[in-house]
Formats: sequence, C-alpha cells, structure tokens
Amino acid sequence: MDILKKIEMHRYEEEKLKWEGTFREYLDIIKERPEVAQSAHSRIYNMIKDAGVERDGGKKRYEFFSNQLYGLDEALERLVEEYFHPAAKRLDVRKRILLLMGPVSGGKSTLVTMLKRGLEAYSHSDKGAIYAIKGCPMHEDPLHLIPHHLRKDFFDEYGIRIEGNLSPLNTMRLEKEYHGRIEDVVIERIFLSEDKRTGIGTFSPSDPKSQDIADLTGSIDFSTIAEYGSESDPRAYRFDGELNKANRGMMEFQEMLKCDEKFLWHLLSLTQEGNFKAGRFALISADELIVAHTNETEYRSFISNKKNEALHSRIIVMPIPYNLKVSEEEKIYQKMISESDVYDVHIAPHTLKVAAMFTILTRLKEPKKGDIDLIKKMRLYDGESVEGYTSADVEELKKEYADEGMSGIDPRYVINRISSTIIRKEMSTINALDVLRSLKEGLDQHPSITAELRERYLNYISLARKEYDDLAKKEVQKAFVYSYEESAKTLMDNYLDNVEAFCNKAKLRDVLTGEEINPDEKLMRSIEEQIGISENAKKAFREEILIRISAYARKGKRFDYNSHDRLREAIQKKLFADLKDVVKITTSTKTPDEQQLKKVNEVVARLIDEHGYNSTSANELLRYVGSLLNR
Repeated sequence: MDILKKIEMHRYEEEKLKWEGTFREYLDIIKERPEVAQSAHSRIYNMIKDAGVERDGGKKRYEFFSNQLYGLDEALERLVEEYFHPAAKRLDVRKRILLLMGPVSGGKSTLVTMLKRGLEAYSHSDKGAIYAIKGCPMHEDPLHLIPHHLRKDFFDEYGIRIEGNLSPLNTMRLEKEYHGRIEDVVIERIFLSEDKRTGIGTFSPSDPKSQDIADLTGSIDFSTIAEYGSESDPRAYRFDGELNKANRGMMEFQEMLKCDEKFLWHLLSLTQEGNFKAGRFALISADELIVAHTNETEYRSFISNKKNEALHSRIIVMPIPYNLKVSEEEKIYQKMISESDVYDVHIAPHTLKVAAMFTILTRLKEPKKGDIDLIKKMRLYDGESVEGYTSADVEELKKEYADEGMSGIDPRYVINRISSTIIRKEMSTINALDVLRSLKEGLDQHPSITAELRERYLNYISLARKEYDDLAKKEVQKAFVYSYEESAKTLMDNYLDNVEAFCNKAKLRDVLTGEEINPDEKLMRSIEEQIGISENAKKAFREEILIRISAYARKGKRFDYNSHDRLREAIQKKLFADLKDVVKITTSTKTPDEQQLKKVNEVVARLIDEHGYNSTSANELLRYVGSLLNR
C-alpha cells in the first residue's frame, strides 16, 4: 500500500469516528457508556491503565511508558498510584498542580510529551471518547447544561457527578440560539490535538514586560465591540488562552517556577476550585491537568520565597530521578542513536553497556555499608545476582539516600560524546575503548564539572574500563571454545556425576576399564575454586547442588547447564582458564602459522555470527584481548 492510499484510509477512519447529535441523544450515550463523562484526570489514569499493567511481586510496571522511558518504573508507579489514581477518584489530589522535579535530560519532558500524544490517541478510542458543546471554543462538557438544582436527580438516575458551571458564552447561546431548550443543544465528538489546540495546551513564559495574562485566559476581541456593544458580552471575548484551550485535557506549564507571579495566581483558583477569572465575566470552569517540570535548584529557590507560600500547598511534587540501571541506560542510548543519522554505524557489542556503566556510577552514591562497593551496588540495582546479597539488601541500599539519582552525568552528554567519536573517527565501526576515550576527553569541556568531580569521574572511567576488560576476555575466550555449549555441558555432567558419588559416599565406574574409582576431587575443586568456594565450604555447596537436582526431579524438570547460576559461572571460568594460554599465543603472534591463522579466522567468524561483531570490531577485540593477556 503506497503512502497516498494510507492517507486516504486514515481520512476515512477519521470520518467514521465523527459524531454529532442533540443533548437528548448524548444522554443516551452516557447512559450506555458512563466513562464518556469522566474527568480529565480520570481519563489520563484510565489511558495509562488500559495500556496494560505488569506486576512483579508487589511492584507495578505500566506498559504505557515502556517504549520511551527506561529505568523509571518506581518513579512512574509512584506518579500513577499517588497522583493520577486518587485524582481519578475525585480525591483532593486532583486540585493540585503536578510538578515533575528532576535533573536535566532525566525524562520529564518526554513524560509530558507521552501524556499529550497518549491523550490524542486515546480520544480516538471508544473508551477515551470525549464529547463537547458544538461551537464552544473551550470544548465545554455538555453536562454543564444541567441546572444545579437538578444535578442531584441526575446523579440518582445516571450515577455521574457534575462539577462546574456553564460558561458565559454557552449561557448566552442557550438562551439566544436554543431558547432555553437544553435537550436541543448540539453536541459533537471532539478529538484532542495539541496542534489544533483542542484539549491540550502548552504555556511558555517569555519576557515578563511583554507577556500578557491573555496568553493564559484569553482576551477581548476589540474588532467585535462595535457589533456586540459591550466588552462584557461573551461574544466579544476570545476564549483562546492556554487555560481555555486545554479544557477537558491537560496543559503543560513550561518553566512555571520562573514565571511572573501574576500568572501563577490564576492557577490558585483553577486548581482549588476548578475555575479561573477571565475578562469581565463570572468565574469560568475548567477541567484539566496542569503539569509543570523543573530541576531541584529552581524548586528550592521557589519554596524559599515567602511570596509563593500560597502555591506551595497547591503543588504535588513528583521526583523524576535519573535511571540507575545499566541495562535500561543502554536502551536509552539505543533509542537516541536509532533516531539520529548515525543509526547505520556499527557499534561493537558492550560499547553502550560500558558507557552506561560509567554514567550509572556517576549517579550512584557511595554505600554506607563498608562491605559493598559501587560496582556491586551497580550490579545489584541492575538485577544481577551478587554473592552474599539478596533483594532485601537492594531495598536497604535504596533507602540509604532519598535523593539518589538526582545528580550525575545525563544521557545527552554520553550521546554527544558517542556522536563525536563517530564523526571524528570517520569509520563505520566504534568500540567501547573509543567511547571511553571520548568520555574522558569531554570532561574538560563540560561546564558544570568541577575539578573534584572530574577526578571522581576519571576514576569511574577506570572502573568501567576494568569491567570492559573482563567482558572482552570472556567474549574472546568463549569464542575460542569450539562448540562451547557442548563443552560446558560435558564438563558439568562430569562434575555432577562426581558430586553425586561424593555426597552418597559411593564410587564411580570408569567408562573405559569398567573398574570402580573414587570421585575426582581434583576436578571438583578445580571448578569450585573458580567461584571462591573454600575447602571448608565445598561439602555444603555440593549438597546444595544435589538438593537442587532433587527439587527439579520432583517437578518433572531436568537440571541443566542454566539451572544454577553460580555453577554455570564456575564451569565457564574453568573452561576459560584452560584456554587462556591458547588465546594468548594465538592473538599475540605477529606472524601466526597456518594452524593459528585458521584458529583466529574461526574465532572471528564466531564473533561475527554469534556475538554481533563485524569484521573490523572482531579483529580489534582480538588484538586488545591479546595485549591484555600478555601484560
């Protein structure tokens, strides 16, 4: 299907969704589908919930945010459960401005944009359908037509609460155009759109001397005063301020805390009472989410100003810290690169992971417990298993600092350095060492990095480099193992046979001679020592393995190479240790013989086919690991 056909199809689908009818017909719709009459906060909450919720233990993960925001699950759960959920239930939280506070490039703007785009799409769905009085510049809720003295009766019949008053313009139209016949007022379905200024607004303060409050609340259309005879005639007023246009949806208040006070006072009435003052009219009702975002420094300055005390209690502050998981940080870089013009550059495996390690280290705070270092903390936060620590320890670590993740290196800096590497190197391939080098060089150019911070960050680059060295060696050694999985399984089966005989105080039968032999203690210890199992702890470790095998057997499962993380690690390390000399000789020989050359070519091919390298990055990796092993 070509693009013009798709455009035609889209236009057809849009036309199908349109609806227009009388207020009487609208009542039939809400009787059948009461969710049509929900509040703006409720609509946003249901939009997020309807996209899907994953539960992991006691924690929730919202699918709505999953493709754009990474590593912020806890912050997003708090936002939804502590703000949107109670606001949807009409609790007092909905009468607050939502202020997202966090470091630069932490995802605040992305979050707001997602809510905007989400509402636009949701208003096209059956569950998110919105109806308004036709011809109203504020897309007013049709239920405002119900007189106040009948609203209790309406609730008894429909189970829907009505809040807000009919606007001055629609009050006049009801009398002049419909002669008071509410049932004949024309209602239409509307679709939220930031571009068309329907239900989504954005206010950005400019020069206080030149900016007018009309940008928020609308203004008089002086060209119509002669026609209508008075400034207080609602037909002579343009209801085109951001608060007017954002009604039924949301308004983003950019740089709110830098705004002139006269703009902020309008928010007091809107948030607390659900209305605001515009021109020479009675208070105008509006149902909308007001969301702003700021950094911690600006917020501290704002709350320290006594003039702003009235607004303090009208604001709900939601911290949006940096992501603290290496694997999620990688996804951020992948997303940013995929949206750029360098998406076709080959980035060697582990390059983004190593860059992410450095970034996360800059955001973590030193653990207060002396038995854990930053690297272990980084791994625990990323969901890795670290010997001697449990999920309870992770929760304890998170409680040590309330502001962890509110400082450190931002993703844009890393992407800028990666981009710089790609442009400067003028090659189609970059690796982890290229990026670490670029990150190091960029520290001198970063305006907010002090000499003390620079020293600390240089240390983090060294730590990330050590992690990469281990990853690189494992990658090459793994590639050198011919039929790696088969070799590992054979070694594991051999180990398990010996462990079973040891624990049962039995003997093994030699496959060649058929004679009975004692368990091979040397083999078992050579594997166990790879993960630090001491002589005193070997019996307990072996018994634990046997218990795990029995548990699997009871469940009808087969204990295999991936059934025990620590044992798998030990098997891998043992294989790698046995191959170390082979790797060292093959990669460091300047003039390899035919056999060595064949081996190198096999390894390069395996790195390309199975590990995601290309020819250039695979050969660079081999040379680097060879130099490491020969040190």
